[in-house]
Amino acid sequence: MPNRVGAVIWITGLSGAGKSTLGHLVWNALKEAGQPALYLDGDVLREMLGAVDAHGPDQRLALAHTYGRMCKVLAEQGAVVVCSTISMFHAVRRWNRDHIPGYVEIYLKVPLDELVRRDPKGLYAKGVNMQGLDLPFEEPEAPDLVIDNFGATAPDQAVNLILDHLKGHPS
Repeated sequence: MPNRVGAVIWITGLSGAGKSTLGHLVWNALKEAGQPALYLDGDVLREMLGAVDAHGPDQRLALAHTYGRMCKVLAEQGAVVVCSTISMFHAVRRWNRDHIPGYVEIYLKVPLDELVRRDPKGLYAKGVNMQGLDLPFEEPEAPDLVIDNFGATAPDQAVNLILDHLKGHPS
């Protein structure tokens, strides 16, 4: 990957799609390549911002906008920011694309029945305030890369897809 000055790798998908796992792997690969990289996870940010119980649509939208603005500030300081977040709102992704130079959107696409089967946090079993179940979600319109993150794509292959995509992406 060429030496980059600030960028945001926005990894999005529904709960259980593998965002955190893949985000950590991409972050580690960037650090190993000598990039000044930071990792932000939506669940950690939610807790850090005191919004653990903020699950309504308006609260989710406000948090997603906060994540985008935070990523922008960090990228402006020269970091490659990997952010794993559901943030299934067109308005957020459009704002990111319009305001963050070097913004790269990765969509982890997993069928709902597979997400329900995985359910690592037991959230789908509860079925309350879940995007994709009782809350609508806005599937990304034009992600830079779509990864079908189930079945044949191993985590290291997904990381390589992202890193290969970044090599050809202008800052």
